[in-house]
Amino acid sequence: MSLLRKKRIFYLLLSFMVVMGLFALRIAWIQTASAFKTVTVGGKTINELAVRQREESIELDPGRGHIFDRNGKPLTGELAWTPILFPVRKLPLETQLARLASALGTTVPELRSKWERLERPYVWPKAGGESGEPLRLGEEAVRKLPKLEGLEVLPYMARYGPGERGNQWLGFVTQRPDVIRKLRENKHQPDFALTLQVGASGLEKTLDGFLRGLGGVRAAYTVDGRKDPLGGTGTRVNAAASRYYPLQIQTTVDDNLQQKIERLAATMNVTEGAVVVLDAKSADIVSMVSLPYYDPHHVDPAAENWGNKAVKAFVPGSIFKTVIAAAALEEYATVPGEVFHCNGHYGKYGLSCWKKGGHGNITLEEGFAKSCNVVFATLGERLSADAIVRTAAKLGLGRPIGWSDPAFLGGDGLRPLDHEESGAVFHRLVAADGGVRAQTAIGQRDVLVSPLQAANLVVTLLHGGQVMAPRLVSEIRYKDGSLLSDLPSQASPSSVGQINPQTAKRLLSWMRLVVTDGTGRALQQAKWPLAGKSGTAEVIRNHQQRNNQWFIGYGPIEQPKYAVAVLVQNQTEGSKHLAAELFRRTMDILASPG
Repeated sequence: MSLLRKKRIFYLLLSFMVVMGLFALRIAWIQTASAFKTVTVGGKTINELAVRQREESIELDPGRGHIFDRNGKPLTGELAWTPILFPVRKLPLETQLARLASALGTTVPELRSKWERLERPYVWPKAGGESGEPLRLGEEAVRKLPKLEGLEVLPYMARYGPGERGNQWLGFVTQRPDVIRKLRENKHQPDFALTLQVGASGLEKTLDGFLRGLGGVRAAYTVDGRKDPLGGTGTRVNAAASRYYPLQIQTTVDDNLQQKIERLAATMNVTEGAVVVLDAKSADIVSMVSLPYYDPHHVDPAAENWGNKAVKAFVPGSIFKTVIAAAALEEYATVPGEVFHCNGHYGKYGLSCWKKGGHGNITLEEGFAKSCNVVFATLGERLSADAIVRTAAKLGLGRPIGWSDPAFLGGDGLRPLDHEESGAVFHRLVAADGGVRAQTAIGQRDVLVSPLQAANLVVTLLHGGQVMAPRLVSEIRYKDGSLLSDLPSQASPSSVGQINPQTAKRLLSWMRLVVTDGTGRALQQAKWPLAGKSGTAEVIRNHQQRNNQWFIGYGPIEQPKYAVAVLVQNQTEGSKHLAAELFRRTMDILASPG
């Protein structure tokens, strides 16, 4: 069933309100009488106060705004027919329970135990579990369900789709009474229920003030004081009506590409890391995958999988040589064509080249393409610490780089990317002597770069040195589709200026040399001609030496469309460079139409 059809069915239910209006008028009349007056409804004599006390309701849709991808595909709001149990005094017959248990994927004892103990309506979960993900039924399955008192199958709005995803930038919602109490202190805010779910991470958190609605859709199943259903009342549906709310958020992400890259990483058995795809022209985030994946229906705060690794900073290894090459050219610490000699050992600080026996005589360009540690340790010692930090800043490193507006819509500002880290070049308490600078120059020591910053560094080179601010959100619209505000593309210049366009152009050509003659030759098998830079960072994990693998680059080289950064974490020393392969195969996905 299409989403549009499901929504139509959902809103048809609201027409029940007209039918139920007669009953509502009756109840209103009752409420004007004595609280102890007995009345007859549906052939049963009851006390009006008991009715009100036993009218438990359930929220079918919280009225929260929804988030969409760049093509208008909903990323939140999964509408599906879902079984809901209401508290009743007397359960159905054993044969009826057996039929229902079979349809719900559970056992009769489990169903009976759950139903007998109900104090409020209960959304039946998928596979009888407690993850919070509701059971979704197709039309045929709905028709086969037995008609039972206390059982309703209603269109229930699940916030997220089924399964685990790598889109941690979307985030998740949860109940936060402390947040609601603080909101209640503002007299201009609606009287939110303490059970209202609010954003806890990702866009759900950073845009929570825009996503909170004015009220949702609730269904009430009325019983008397003995939990017997009131005949003739049925299920009442109440909905808040507004032309403008809830708001709708449009992101820059292409969810079809996002899911393809998520499946690719899973197929390649990549379990830790991140993939970032940026539009080469605008720096918009087209895809941002974080591993391991998370289930937004069931988040363990103590686990790490709900955090977005794409905006976390890690040791970059040799991809940082791009910064050192830029600094050396900008500061005239070298010139293109300079010849270095690498015998495999640097001769001090315990540094050596990754190639046993060394590269011999090697030019600066070849040193970049073949990622020679001796060449770049030499450049690191020639450069001052200030020059390295300054060049890193010019390339968008060492600071949050995502789109932000300090006075968005006249408020307290907006920064859509949640928990974005600044990264670092040097530790501020450690003197940057020759040894520190040499280690920094090969992307080790205290250097930290996020995958988002790494991808944006490539975009910066493609823009001739101008740093752009990657967007995750492009528009915020009212419910009726009219525009509340757009979030236009913007640059993110450094206070120390930008690198020379000629330097940027030269580095891009060297990145192509990496693929044709250097460490990235395996990328020649790609559908597009590509350019990039590989990196391997040594890290300590659980008291063991492990490697973080990187690859950054762009393609196609003639008319670049995308800049991509890949991080694969926790690899054993000497293992296959999965990051380069994941980069190539990601680019192949981007090169494939549809």
